[in-house]
Amino acid sequence: MRRLNVIGIGAGDPEYLTVQAVEALNRTDVFFFTDKGEDKSELLHLRSEICERYAGRGQYRIVEIPDPQRDLAEPMYGHAVGEWHEKRAVLWGKLLESELADRDVGAFLVWGDPAFYDSTLRIFDLVQARTTCEFELEVIPGISAIQALAARHKISLTQIGGSLIITTGRQLLNGWPEGATDVVVMLDAHCSFRELDDSLSIYWGAFLGTDDEILVSGTIADCGAQIEEVRSAARKRKGWIFDTYLLRQQER
Repeated sequence: MRRLNVIGIGAGDPEYLTVQAVEALNRTDVFFFTDKGEDKSELLHLRSEICERYAGRGQYRIVEIPDPQRDLAEPMYGHAVGEWHEKRAVLWGKLLESELADRDVGAFLVWGDPAFYDSTLRIFDLVQARTTCEFELEVIPGISAIQALAARHKISLTQIGGSLIITTGRQLLNGWPEGATDVVVMLDAHCSFRELDDSLSIYWGAFLGTDDEILVSGTIADCGAQIEEVRSAARKRKGWIFDTYLLRQQER
């Protein structure tokens, strides 16, 4: 039986890896890296650097997986993502069968933690449902961008007696979530916070844990425009961006 690990590797700093993650890296025979194109080649390099640093026995192979294109013109977001995941599942199943021998250990390295807005585990459910590939799956948690954001801003994510909601920029456009005192927002390509009450506090971070890390905090009124400008410039410079932020109502 093939064994497969999904390893959370943290938000950017190689030292965010847990002891459990390092041990899993050292048990791995084949690492599967998803190639998302030239713009994100830096992410492939960072994964390779992590393997070189922590997979000490050095007896492993790296298999790069070309990522299928997602239909960005599809008006129904959920349908487009679903089709994209189906294509990934078929491809991944074939590669697992051809590249991972019986009793070998394979690994996928996931930025942050696999539990937060990452499709890897969902795709492996599809692999098991759509293909004949059999494997045992283990998930190793990692330090997420959410945790790194709070640490870098030196804040707690929650207030006394308050509630925290984690959502996306797309959902934030529907307005402030009912009952929440604090909201963590991920996957926001359009700075959706600008549509909310500008007295809200915002703690924003991009490229957390890396040499390119950017941190901005204040009220939306004071720093919302700055975040938009800085984010746009950073994305243009690198060709991609990982950012997240916390919105906070006034402390109780």
